[in-house]
Amino acid sequence: MQQTETAVYFILTVPEIVLFYLVVLFFMRPSKAVLIASLAGGLVMALLNIAFDLIAYYAHIWHYFVTGLFLHLALPIYITPLLIFGSLAYLLIWKFWEGRTHWVSLLVLFGVPTFGILRDIFTVLVAHSSYNQWDSPLAIPYLIVMWAVMFYAGYFVFRRMAPSFQQKPVMD
Repeated sequence: MQQTETAVYFILTVPEIVLFYLVVLFFMRPSKAVLIASLAGGLVMALLNIAFDLIAYYAHIWHYFVTGLFLHLALPIYITPLLIFGSLAYLLIWKFWEGRTHWVSLLVLFGVPTFGILRDIFTVLVAHSSYNQWDSPLAIPYLIVMWAVMFYAGYFVFRRMAPSFQQKPVMD
């Protein structure tokens, strides 16, 4: 029996992503409320990513060309926006918001969407190593809007749910 490319991705890559996320959580030790808020923000980001990808497919902006698609989507790839570009990024912003390391929060806040845009452009146009095929010249502007909307919508949910950044526990 031959496995689909999405199944192979799920088997080989998703456990590494989850393990990396859990290791970072172990060292970061966020409170339960902050962790739930970051996961909610990451979920919003992943769901918006799915919605944008479906719209892109039906508007003929881009499509995925791997085997094992479900509703024209490679579902295992959305674990990355959920855990890494969403939840983990929001946790890093929260962790470094106060004090001398505030610049790290700003770097993550503006760097993650910028990195996502540049990575997607590079993998499709330069490296030709993506599982994604662009069908329209609107792909780059659409990609920029997609990353901005999904990252900052997730961040908005995170900020609304997370305890105030000023209410971090103080060590005695």
